[in-house]
Amino acid sequence: MGGKAAITTKEESEMAKLSKKYMEAVKQYDQNQVYDPSEAIAIVKKIASANFDETVEVAVRLGVDPKKADQQIRGAVVLPHGTGKTQRVLVFAKGEKAKEAEAAGADYVGDDDYINKIQQGWFDFDVVVATPDMMGAVGKLGRILGPKGLMPNPKTGTVTFDVAKAVNEIKAGKIEYRVDKAGNIHAPIGKVSFDDSKLVENLQTIIDTLIKVKPAAAKGQYIRNVSVSSTMGPGVKINLSKVTK
Repeated sequence: MGGKAAITTKEESEMAKLSKKYMEAVKQYDQNQVYDPSEAIAIVKKIASANFDETVEVAVRLGVDPKKADQQIRGAVVLPHGTGKTQRVLVFAKGEKAKEAEAAGADYVGDDDYINKIQQGWFDFDVVVATPDMMGAVGKLGRILGPKGLMPNPKTGTVTFDVAKAVNEIKAGKIEYRVDKAGNIHAPIGKVSFDDSKLVENLQTIIDTLIKVKPAAAKGQYIRNVSVSSTMGPGVKINLSKVTK
């Protein structure tokens, strides 16, 4: 009769472990304090307790109204040290452009065959690139790729005839960012295993990029809060004056 599936004893045990680790992590620093970027990164790495190489993520709260078209922020940036994750790239292209994409290292290159596979539920890729002449056909996938944030878009450089450049940038650590309904941007800046300096540089690259794309219509304080966290860890606040000079 409908309803939620019952939580097993094993799942309850795992949730309790995660909650305990989270609470222990919170005790290791002052949640109300703001830290220099290098200090915040060091704390995040110290309190990361998962048995895998957690992703380090930055969360930025912006003074924008995403409901207004002139304050929607979306784009892409190449992180100087990548994300630590190998992105699987699917390129929709034909002829010479398909050959260029293959030569650049795209994982999958094709046209109607991949459109059909996706319509049947195939999703073994992380980023989709398409040449402009393919967008008429790729548009059929809007309802499938759109909600997953995978639809190619000129604003993020994923609708282009320069497929080689697009593939190379993605493989080198290009990430997309997009403001959510609450005015926040979330983006990966690497792995816990990264050197502190590389995480700090990736973080600063994202902040600098967001400052450059500040909408003219945004009023008041633009960057209102910045924090970093690992996949399973709590957020550590960053001193805004240290990243918005």
